[in-house]
Amino acid sequence: MAERITGHTELIGLMAYPIRHSSSPAIHNEAFAYLGLDYAYLAFEVDNDTLEDAIKGLRAMKMPGANLSMPNKAAVLPYLDKLSPAAELCGAVNTIVNEDGVLTGHITDGIGYMEALKDNDIDVIGKKMTIVGSGGAATAIQVQAALDGVAEISIFNMKDKFWDNAQATVDKIAERTNCKVSLHDLADMNKLKSEIEESYLFTNATGMGMKPMEGQTYIPDISYFRPELIVTDVIYSPTETKMLKMAKEAGCKTMNGMGMLLFQGAAAFKLWTGKEMPIEHMKEVLNIKYD
Repeated sequence: MAERITGHTELIGLMAYPIRHSSSPAIHNEAFAYLGLDYAYLAFEVDNDTLEDAIKGLRAMKMPGANLSMPNKAAVLPYLDKLSPAAELCGAVNTIVNEDGVLTGHITDGIGYMEALKDNDIDVIGKKMTIVGSGGAATAIQVQAALDGVAEISIFNMKDKFWDNAQATVDKIAERTNCKVSLHDLADMNKLKSEIEESYLFTNATGMGMKPMEGQTYIPDISYFRPELIVTDVIYSPTETKMLKMAKEAGCKTMNGMGMLLFQGAAAFKLWTGKEMPIEHMKEVLNIKYD
């Protein structure tokens, strides 16, 4: 890294909290070095209270852009100048592009998730999936899955501050796609079990299972899973959550969030640099292997 830094090196940041566990700096800096691009990518602990100042700093320092993760994906919207169509539909942003002081918000999470499924030979198109969550990543996955042709999506969420967002997502998907979509209370475990039983794929798109909730899961026991079910998690640290361990014990094919991280990062990488991320090289470096 030190040998690459010059007076012309441009800074790209990741703004989230907590974020020190992130693999994004390693991914992007390796890709920059591999392609000989004069950029550096760093992680910054930024939460909702400091987000506005951080975005002002991005603009003032003429940074090419940034990534955002929890809890900033929706909170950043008032501080941006424009949104991509997908980001507007999702109501969330994970990538900012700075073009001469004009900040445009994009969302690449859904693209990353769907590309990771394809890369792992998982074909959910025309089938049913059940998903837990209604935050930024969850919404992006739901919207992209519907746009790509998933036949049915069953969404579960607690009746908390994100419930209205979940209902809004259901309404948008129903209005703008041919996907059948429904919203259910996560407290109704019998309903969750029955929806999973009817699904080709189940995914956790929440922070449950990562710090500070490591070792926790919404799934009570392995009876919720069957060998034919595919179980995925957006979490990549730890690499195997309690939920994925349970799924493996039940005989399921599983996938953690590392592939999604790589492919959503590749989409952001191209937005900032105009270059394709060297995917196969990065998979080798990151030791991304599928079950």
